Amino acid sequence: MTPPQKNNPLHAFTLEQILTRLVAHYGWEELGHRIDVRCFNFDPSIKSSLKFLRKTPWARTKVEQLFVHTDFPSTSASVTTPPATATITPAASTPAAAAPSPSPAP
Repeated sequence: MTPPQKNNPLHAFTLEQILTRLVAHYGWEELGHRIDVRCFNFDPSIKSSLKFLRKTPWARTKVEQLFVHTDFPSTSASVTTPPATATITPAASTPAAAAPSPSPAP
């Protein structure tokens, strides 16, 4: 087993997680301005970008450096855990949404 990497800020992050967080934070257009590679500027997708970054060390290094230097919001819990689902009650089953009672005839 490898020892923990205390000084590696990328430890425990896959390239896909890094790219997904950067796209969520900056968007493809801004990411393409910051790192000028074709896979970010023309018909971008996570899949094609991962393929390119895995084959191109200099581009991967730029993406990793941007990730390390990006000041993400402190809501890291929302990134790692899915949001809780709320129970939605159909409108017809609530008393307030029931059909209005007929008004009395004069």
